[in-house]
Formats: sequence, structure tokens, C-alpha cells
Amino acid sequence: METQAKDIIRNRRATFDYEIEDRYEAGIVLAGSEVKSLRSGLVELVDAYASVEKGEAWLKQMRIAPWPMAKSFPHEPNRPRKLLLHAHEIEALVKATQRQGYTIVPMRLYFDQNGRVKVELAVARGKTKGDKRQSIKKKEAEREAREAIKRGRRE
Repeated sequence: METQAKDIIRNRRATFDYEIEDRYEAGIVLAGSEVKSLRSGLVELVDAYASVEKGEAWLKQMRIAPWPMAKSFPHEPNRPRKLLLHAHEIEALVKATQRQGYTIVPMRLYFDQNGRVKVELAVARGKTKGDKRQSIKKKEAEREAREAIKRGRRE
């Protein structure tokens, strides 16, 4: 029996601000107190992004709040964290970010079946205001259609 991955946090804002193209799964290098904080949900992904420097992928601006019980050796909340990817995946990310307007955005953090923390990265292109308006209109139309179907079933 295969168990589902347990989400820690999702970056819902990313789908509103970006058009998602490719997705990658990466491991992440963490300290013990950071894992404890993640289990408690003390993490923010809103302004986080990934970059490739000197052949290594890094996750930046992700805030993991300090674990209250780790007073002796606390971790730095906003430090860059190394991502664990295969070399061909890093090359693909470099090629993708060299295109105009593309960036690497973390979509979600989760625990896999073995209890390891994974991050889902997406290669994305920023949306314009017009694109965002169209997204809002589309979501509203879908919501209204669902409500109309519910009303029709009740009658």
C-alpha cells in the first residue's frame, strides 16, 4: 500500500503570479531544528525563489521560524538552503532561467513516504496584469457554474 506525501505548505500565490511550465522535485539540506519547525508548520514560502550558482541549486528567501526548544543552537531563519538535484536537472534549470522572464519558484514543501523533506520547484513565467485579470474572470466563471449546478440539483 502506497502512502501519500504529507504537505507542509503550498505556495498558492505562485499560480496566481506565474504561468507554470515545468516541475521538478528536489531534496533540501536542513538542520534538525528546521525539520522540527517544518513539522509544526512554522514556514513561509511567499517570497521564496530558487537560483543556480556555481553548478548548485539554492532556495532563497524561504523563512523557517526558529524552533523554540533549540535555544543552544538555533538556525538562521532566512538562510539560503541547498537543493539536491541531479546534474541534468540543474542544467535544465539554468537553460530555463536564461530565457527572458522565467524564474524558479517553489510550489510546495512536503514530507515523502520516507519522512524526508522535499520541495516541488516550478519553472515559471511572470504574468502581466491582463493575464491576472483573465485568471480571476476564469475562476469566477467556474465558481458560478458550480453554484448553478448545485442550485439545479437542489430544485
